[in-house]
Amino acid sequence: MKAIITVTGKDHKGIVASVSTKLAEVEVNILDISQTLMEEYFTMILLCDFSGSSLTIPEVQEQMKAVEEREQLVIRIQSEEIFNAMHSL
Repeated sequence: MKAIITVTGKDHKGIVASVSTKLAEVEVNILDISQTLMEEYFTMILLCDFSGSSLTIPEVQEQMKAVEEREQLVIRIQSEEIFNAMHSL
């Protein structure tokens, strides 16, 4: 299963490392990544493959809470199907 992960927050060193390290720990593979700085704000969108993970999307979201708190970020995960349904006309 694929999912879209969005990450937003104030820019600082280590955001990509923290997010990607936690995803690797729960065996979620990053297929594509895009990041942008908008003044002092950091935004990142990741397309990830969850097929190698034994965890569900809600369980991975729970695991990401530690990264959210430590890095002062907002991290959201949506299945690709839900994301596409929400963004189609």
